[in-house]
Amino acid sequence: MSEQRFGEFVAVRREGDGHVAELAMDRPKAMNAVSTEMARSIGAACAALAADPSVRVVVLSSTAERAFCVGADLKERNSFSDTELVRQRPTTRGAYGGVLALPMPTIAAVHGFALGGGFELALACDVIVADATSVVGLPEVSVGVIPGGGGTQLLPRRVGAARAAELIFTARRVEAAEALSLGLVDSLVPAGQDTAEALALASRMAANSPVGLRAAKRALRLGHGMDLEAGLEIEDAAWRTVAFSGDRVEGVAAFNEKRKPNWPGE
Repeated sequence: MSEQRFGEFVAVRREGDGHVAELAMDRPKAMNAVSTEMARSIGAACAALAADPSVRVVVLSSTAERAFCVGADLKERNSFSDTELVRQRPTTRGAYGGVLALPMPTIAAVHGFALGGGFELALACDVIVADATSVVGLPEVSVGVIPGGGGTQLLPRRVGAARAAELIFTARRVEAAEALSLGLVDSLVPAGQDTAEALALASRMAANSPVGLRAAKRALRLGHGMDLEAGLEIEDAAWRTVAFSGDRVEGVAAFNEKRKPNWPGE
Protein backbone atom coordinates (compact mmCIF):
# COMPACT_ATOMS: atom_id res chain seq x y z
CA MET A 1 0.00 0.00 0.00
CA SER A 2 1.21 3.51 -0.82
CA GLU A 3 0.25 6.50 1.31
CA GLN A 4 0.49 10.22 0.64
CA ARG A 5 -0.09 12.66 3.49
CA PHE A 6 -1.86 15.96 3.12
CA GLY A 7 -0.97 17.79 6.29
CA GLU A 8 -1.31 16.09 9.65
CA PHE A 9 -4.91 14.93 9.38
CA VAL A 10 -5.52 13.52 5.87
CA ALA A 11 -4.01 10.54 4.05
CA VAL A 12 -4.60 9.16 0.57
CA ARG A 13 -3.97 5.42 0.33
CA ARG A 14 -3.77 3.23 -2.74
CA GLU A 15 -3.23 -0.49 -3.23
CA GLY A 16 -2.50 -2.67 -6.23
CA ASP A 17 -3.09 -0.90 -9.52
CA GLY A 18 -4.05 2.29 -7.69
CA HIS A 19 -7.37 2.73 -9.48
CA VAL A 20 -9.16 2.97 -6.11
CA ALA A 21 -7.98 5.74 -3.79
CA GLU A 22 -8.97 5.91 -0.14
CA LEU A 23 -9.13 9.45 1.22
CA ALA A 24 -8.82 8.84 4.96
CA MET A 25 -9.68 11.50 7.53
CA ASP A 26 -7.09 10.93 10.24
CA ARG A 27 -7.76 13.09 13.27
CA PRO A 28 -8.99 10.38 15.67
CA LYS A 29 -8.41 12.25 18.93
CA ALA A 30 -10.95 14.87 17.81
CA MET A 31 -13.23 12.37 16.05
CA ASN A 32 -12.28 14.09 12.79
CA ALA A 33 -13.71 17.47 13.78
CA VAL A 34 -13.01 19.66 10.76
CA SER A 35 -10.55 22.37 11.77
CA THR A 36 -9.21 24.98 9.36
CA GLU A 37 -6.09 22.90 8.83
CA MET A 38 -8.05 19.72 8.21
CA ALA A 39 -10.41 21.47 5.78
CA ARG A 40 -7.43 22.81 3.86
CA SER A 41 -5.95 19.30 3.69
CA ILE A 42 -9.19 17.73 2.46
CA GLY A 43 -9.40 20.34 -0.27
CA ALA A 44 -5.79 19.75 -1.30
CA ALA A 45 -6.24 15.98 -1.37
CA CYS A 46 -9.35 16.32 -3.53
CA ALA A 47 -7.55 18.62 -5.95
CA ALA A 48 -4.75 16.08 -6.33
CA LEU A 49 -7.18 13.20 -6.85
CA ALA A 50 -9.25 15.14 -9.38
CA ALA A 51 -6.12 15.80 -11.43
CA ASP A 52 -5.00 12.14 -11.44
CA PRO A 53 -6.40 10.27 -14.46
CA SER A 54 -5.40 6.90 -13.00
CA VAL A 55 -7.91 7.22 -10.13
CA ARG A 56 -11.24 5.69 -11.08
CA VAL A 57 -13.07 5.64 -7.73
CA VAL A 58 -12.51 7.41 -4.39
CA VAL A 59 -13.56 6.09 -0.97
CA LEU A 60 -13.90 8.69 1.79
CA SER A 61 -13.14 6.99 5.12
CA SER A 62 -12.20 7.62 8.75
CA THR A 63 -9.47 6.30 11.02
CA ALA A 64 -11.37 7.38 14.15
CA GLU A 65 -12.90 4.45 16.01
CA ARG A 66 -16.06 6.20 17.19
CA ALA A 67 -16.83 8.52 14.30
CA PHE A 68 -16.74 9.16 10.60
CA CYS A 69 -16.67 12.89 11.30
CA VAL A 70 -18.43 14.98 13.96
CA GLY A 71 -18.51 18.11 11.81
CA ALA A 72 -16.96 21.51 12.36
CA ASP A 73 -14.36 21.96 15.07
CA LEU A 74 -16.53 23.99 17.45
CA LYS A 75 -13.68 24.44 19.94
CA GLU A 76 -11.72 26.23 17.24
CA ARG A 77 -14.80 28.13 16.09
CA ASN A 78 -15.46 29.32 19.64
CA SER A 79 -12.18 31.25 19.58
CA PHE A 80 -12.90 33.01 16.27
CA SER A 81 -13.81 36.64 15.83
CA ASP A 82 -16.41 37.43 13.19
CA THR A 83 -13.60 38.46 10.85
CA GLU A 84 -11.77 35.17 11.37
CA LEU A 85 -14.97 33.19 10.74
CA VAL A 86 -15.51 35.00 7.44
CA ARG A 87 -11.88 34.43 6.50
CA GLN A 88 -12.19 30.71 7.20
CA ARG A 89 -15.31 30.24 5.07
CA PRO A 90 -13.61 29.73 1.67
CA THR A 91 -11.36 27.08 3.21
CA THR A 92 -14.25 25.08 4.63
CA ARG A 93 -16.20 25.43 1.40
CA GLY A 94 -13.14 24.17 -0.41
CA ALA A 95 -13.24 20.93 1.59
CA TYR A 96 -16.92 20.14 1.06
CA GLY A 97 -16.88 21.43 -2.49
CA GLY A 98 -13.72 19.48 -3.21
CA VAL A 99 -15.40 16.18 -2.38
CA LEU A 100 -18.54 17.14 -4.28
CA ALA A 101 -16.57 18.15 -7.38
CA LEU A 102 -14.52 14.96 -7.68
CA PRO A 103 -15.09 13.84 -11.28
CA MET A 104 -14.97 10.11 -10.55
CA PRO A 105 -17.47 8.06 -8.48
CA THR A 106 -17.14 8.55 -4.74
CA ILE A 107 -18.23 6.33 -1.84
CA ALA A 108 -18.45 7.36 1.81
CA ALA A 109 -17.59 4.64 4.35
CA VAL A 110 -19.47 5.71 7.48
CA HIS A 111 -19.35 4.40 11.03
CA GLY A 112 -20.18 5.97 14.36
CA PHE A 113 -21.09 9.64 14.33
CA ALA A 114 -21.52 11.45 11.01
CA LEU A 115 -22.99 14.72 12.16
CA GLY A 116 -23.24 18.22 10.72
CA GLY A 117 -20.34 18.80 8.38
CA GLY A 118 -19.40 15.16 8.78
CA PHE A 119 -22.69 14.04 7.29
CA GLU A 120 -22.37 16.74 4.65
CA LEU A 121 -19.06 15.22 3.55
CA ALA A 122 -20.86 11.89 3.18
CA LEU A 123 -23.74 13.53 1.31
CA ALA A 124 -21.20 14.98 -1.13
CA CYS A 125 -20.36 11.42 -2.17
CA ASP A 126 -22.34 9.45 -4.75
CA VAL A 127 -22.96 6.44 -2.50
CA ILE A 128 -22.97 6.07 1.30
CA VAL A 129 -22.07 2.71 2.88
CA ALA A 130 -22.81 2.76 6.63
CA ASP A 131 -22.18 0.22 9.36
CA ALA A 132 -24.54 -0.72 12.18
CA THR A 133 -22.98 1.79 14.61
CA SER A 134 -23.73 4.78 12.39
CA VAL A 135 -25.59 7.83 13.68
CA VAL A 136 -26.20 10.60 11.14
CA GLY A 137 -27.80 14.01 11.20
CA LEU A 138 -27.61 17.74 10.55
CA PRO A 139 -27.91 19.35 14.01
CA GLU A 140 -26.67 22.81 13.05
CA VAL A 141 -29.81 24.75 14.00
CA SER A 142 -29.36 23.48 17.57
CA VAL A 143 -26.18 25.58 17.85
CA GLY A 144 -27.52 28.61 16.02
CA VAL A 145 -26.32 28.04 12.47
CA ILE A 146 -27.51 26.10 9.42
CA PRO A 147 -25.98 23.25 7.44
CA GLY A 148 -23.39 25.21 5.49
CA GLY A 149 -21.43 22.44 3.77
CA GLY A 150 -24.10 21.64 1.21
CA GLY A 151 -26.62 19.99 3.52
CA THR A 152 -29.63 22.17 2.70
CA GLN A 153 -29.13 21.35 -1.00
CA LEU A 154 -27.85 17.77 -0.95
CA LEU A 155 -30.22 16.29 1.62
CA PRO A 156 -33.48 17.20 -0.20
CA ARG A 157 -32.00 15.83 -3.42
CA ARG A 158 -31.52 12.55 -1.59
CA VAL A 159 -34.71 12.24 0.49
CA GLY A 160 -37.11 14.93 -0.75
CA ALA A 161 -37.88 18.44 0.48
CA ALA A 162 -40.31 17.60 3.30
CA ARG A 163 -38.17 14.86 4.83
CA ALA A 164 -35.08 17.07 4.63
CA ALA A 165 -36.97 19.92 6.29
CA GLU A 166 -38.07 17.68 9.17
CA LEU A 167 -34.55 16.40 9.74
CA ILE A 168 -32.89 19.82 9.53
CA PHE A 169 -35.50 21.69 11.58
CA THR A 170 -35.57 19.13 14.41
CA ALA A 171 -31.75 18.71 14.38
CA ARG A 172 -32.34 15.10 15.35
CA ARG A 173 -29.85 12.27 15.14
CA VAL A 174 -30.82 9.21 13.12
CA GLU A 175 -29.50 5.75 13.93
CA ALA A 176 -28.39 3.27 11.29
CA ALA A 177 -31.55 1.24 10.65
CA GLU A 178 -33.78 4.32 10.33
CA ALA A 179 -31.14 6.07 8.23
CA LEU A 180 -31.30 3.20 5.75
CA SER A 181 -35.11 3.20 5.70
CA LEU A 182 -35.21 6.95 5.04
CA GLY A 183 -32.58 6.78 2.29
CA LEU A 184 -30.03 8.78 4.26
CA VAL A 185 -27.55 5.99 3.56
CA ASP A 186 -27.55 3.47 0.73
CA SER A 187 -26.46 0.22 2.36
CA LEU A 188 -26.03 -1.08 5.89
CA VAL A 189 -23.24 -3.48 6.81
CA PRO A 190 -22.10 -5.11 10.08
CA ALA A 191 -20.18 -3.02 12.58
CA GLY A 192 -16.61 -2.42 11.54
CA GLN A 193 -17.14 -3.43 7.91
CA ASP A 194 -17.93 -0.05 6.34
CA THR A 195 -14.50 0.66 4.86
CA ALA A 196 -13.94 -2.91 3.64
CA GLU A 197 -17.36 -2.99 1.99
CA ALA A 198 -16.89 0.45 0.46
CA LEU A 199 -13.50 -0.55 -0.96
CA ALA A 200 -14.99 -3.76 -2.37
CA LEU A 201 -17.78 -1.78 -4.03
CA ALA A 202 -15.19 0.70 -5.34
CA SER A 203 -13.19 -2.15 -6.88
CA ARG A 204 -16.27 -3.38 -8.73
CA MET A 205 -16.88 0.11 -10.07
CA ALA A 206 -13.21 0.59 -10.98
CA ALA A 207 -13.27 -2.48 -13.22
CA ASN A 208 -15.32 -0.41 -15.67
CA SER A 209 -14.27 2.23 -18.17
CA PRO A 210 -12.76 5.30 -16.47
CA VAL A 211 -14.00 7.46 -19.32
CA GLY A 212 -17.45 5.95 -18.99
CA LEU A 213 -17.52 6.35 -15.20
CA ARG A 214 -16.67 10.05 -15.33
CA ALA A 215 -19.08 10.76 -18.17
CA ALA A 216 -21.90 8.89 -16.43
CA LYS A 217 -21.29 10.84 -13.21
CA ARG A 218 -21.29 14.12 -15.13
CA ALA A 219 -24.62 13.27 -16.77
CA LEU A 220 -26.16 12.19 -13.46
CA ARG A 221 -25.03 15.33 -11.65
CA LEU A 222 -25.80 17.89 -14.35
CA GLY A 223 -29.11 16.32 -15.32
CA HIS A 224 -30.52 16.07 -11.80
CA GLY A 225 -33.43 18.49 -11.38
CA MET A 226 -33.60 19.35 -15.07
CA ASP A 227 -36.73 18.74 -17.09
CA LEU A 228 -36.57 15.54 -19.13
CA GLU A 229 -35.76 17.21 -22.45
CA ALA A 230 -32.85 19.18 -20.98
CA GLY A 231 -31.63 16.12 -19.12
CA LEU A 232 -31.57 14.05 -22.26
CA GLU A 233 -29.50 16.72 -23.99
CA ILE A 234 -26.99 16.55 -21.14
CA GLU A 235 -26.94 12.78 -21.47
CA ASP A 236 -26.35 13.04 -25.21
CA ALA A 237 -23.42 15.40 -24.67
CA ALA A 238 -21.90 12.95 -22.20
CA TRP A 239 -22.50 10.07 -24.63
CA ARG A 240 -20.59 11.95 -27.34
CA THR A 241 -17.54 12.21 -25.06
CA VAL A 242 -17.38 8.42 -24.74
CA ALA A 243 -18.73 7.25 -28.12
CA PHE A 244 -15.51 8.10 -29.94
CA SER A 245 -13.10 7.29 -27.10
CA GLY A 246 -10.43 4.64 -26.90
CA ASP A 247 -12.37 3.08 -24.03
CA ARG A 248 -15.40 2.53 -26.24
CA VAL A 249 -13.25 0.87 -28.93
CA GLU A 250 -11.58 -1.37 -26.34
CA GLY A 251 -14.83 -2.18 -24.54
CA VAL A 252 -16.59 -3.34 -27.71
CA ALA A 253 -13.53 -5.32 -28.84
CA ALA A 254 -13.18 -7.02 -25.46
CA PHE A 255 -16.86 -7.95 -25.42
CA ASN A 256 -16.65 -9.54 -28.87
CA GLU A 257 -13.38 -11.31 -28.04
CA LYS A 258 -14.77 -12.55 -24.71
CA ARG A 259 -11.92 -11.09 -22.65
CA LYS A 260 -11.39 -8.55 -19.88
CA PRO A 261 -10.99 -4.99 -21.19
CA ASN A 262 -7.66 -3.21 -20.90
CA TRP A 263 -8.98 0.32 -20.64
CA PRO A 264 -6.78 3.02 -22.18
CA GLY A 265 -8.63 5.63 -20.12
CA GLU A 266 -9.01 8.07 -22.96
